Amino acid sequence: MAGMDIPALQDFLAREFPQVADEIAVETLDGPVATVRLRVSERHLRPGGTLGGPAMFLLADVAAYCAILSRIGPRALTVTTNAGIDFLRKPAAGRDLLCRAEILKLGWTLVVVDTRLFSDGEDTVVARANFTYSIPPAPGLGVS
Repeated sequence: MAGMDIPALQDFLAREFPQVADEIAVETLDGPVATVRLRVSERHLRPGGTLGGPAMFLLADVAAYCAILSRIGPRALTVTTNAGIDFLRKPAAGRDLLCRAEILKLGWTLVVVDTRLFSDGEDTVVARANFTYSIPPAPGLGVS
């Protein structure tokens, strides 16, 4: 199955994940790497005015998902089976967050992705996360 380009990914998110489609934007695709933006708003902030961990995890998870779908195509039931995140420093206030998701291994049934999160306009990593995803069998293939 062919992969997906940026417009196809944005359409897929709007259709399959409308709850995040208006706050997530795929910025670039370059081979196994996807860069995805979280349009930070008041709803993403925790007490003290800093970006909350759940919003950072959301971005990393969606970025990993987009990197994978850009390679394997629109397989909605590709799911996270393992994840870990390290919060390294406070993101810059009032800026969007970017995530660079890189596929480290793409197998038939499992994908391993490494992500790095940055405040827009800065190079310092504010968080990193790793994911393993399970790819469902291609349509028409049975599970033995």
